[in-house]
Amino acid sequence: MADSARTHDLVVFGATGFVGRLLAEYLAEHAPPGTRIALAGRSRTRLEEVRSALPAAARQWDLIEADSGDPASLTAMAESTRVVATTVGPYARYGLPVVEACARAGTHYADLTGEVLFVRDAIARADAVAKDTGARIVHSCGYDSIPSDLGVFILARRAQADGAGGLRDVRLVATLRGGFSGGTIDSMRVQIEEMLGDRSLRRVLGDPFSLSPDRDAEPDTRQPSDAGPPARLPDGRWTAPFVMASINTRIVRRSNALQGWAYGRGMSYGEVMGVGRGPAGAVTAAAVTGGLLGALAALAFPPTRALLDRFLPAPGEGPSEEARRNGWFKSVLEAGTEDGRRYRAVVAGQGDPGYAATAVMLGESALSLALDGDRLPDAAGSLTPATAMGEVLVERLRTAGHTYEVTAL
Repeated sequence: MADSARTHDLVVFGATGFVGRLLAEYLAEHAPPGTRIALAGRSRTRLEEVRSALPAAARQWDLIEADSGDPASLTAMAESTRVVATTVGPYARYGLPVVEACARAGTHYADLTGEVLFVRDAIARADAVAKDTGARIVHSCGYDSIPSDLGVFILARRAQADGAGGLRDVRLVATLRGGFSGGTIDSMRVQIEEMLGDRSLRRVLGDPFSLSPDRDAEPDTRQPSDAGPPARLPDGRWTAPFVMASINTRIVRRSNALQGWAYGRGMSYGEVMGVGRGPAGAVTAAAVTGGLLGALAALAFPPTRALLDRFLPAPGEGPSEEARRNGWFKSVLEAGTEDGRRYRAVVAGQGDPGYAATAVMLGESALSLALDGDRLPDAAGSLTPATAMGEVLVERLRTAGHTYEVTAL
């Protein structure tokens, strides 16, 4: 569908939700003047309430009534715009019709999913169609998984520029201050329920190359576990499992494969969370590991899940404005290369990583897809942030105040 027939550059689908409102606010403050933005959701009344609370730049934005359960409304929404940025989750429950509508319409798509099974299903159902129409379907455009995906991207680019060969052992250590929303917890719950309903999906979730475009072509390089025990790094820091590693690592490996294993066919990639040094760090690492395993077990067991639901935030709820403002994230990636050199990348930003910082990441991803088409990689289909936007998105996020740095060690 020609761009001249589209009345919007960008539609925020799910604008009345917690993260959707944050995204709309970010775009109202940072989108270039003249960017044609619309807000979409099920209730026009609620959309009007959201729009009225936004900065003045948004007061004339169009409103679109659309529902994941109404295919005709999704088709109309997708055909009206260059890009749909959706925050409507859990994506396994609501996301596939949106992906398919965008793929058919040749409309670029960006989401915030951390759901491996959803991404796998979306690839199966929309990749070929999107390649035919020219749509870029880009998953995980927030804290899941932009710091990881772009962090490895800039590491590989630097190593290639230096003639150091492909990457070998890459490890990301994440530190952060942030909270959880009800939507995030609901997504975790739905993925666990899917797995319990079909035990074969455990193998999918356990496969480090489950999002590969060609599983049989993947090298047999051993990959780190996503849920190993507490460990101590050479510099004395203790680490615990990183709850987002299961999606982040698979997005990174998909990026590598989509680029013909340009990062290195022998690359191994893992992620952990840094929790401190000394005896206190060891205790914290053990507590985080036990707490994570306990929470997943509780969500998998109906009686304890019902009990947790009394205390966990409901969908549409999240951290306070003060908590979002005081949050931060820092991801440090270290890598060896085929010729033995080593590099370090730092990806960091202010604001609660899952909310304030994620609004920046998704906002800049959507603007890049909408406005930077002539500078983006020549690619279509089911992509990743690195393969869909690459250096263009790195530049945008640096301009927005995030750190993306690489140094030789």
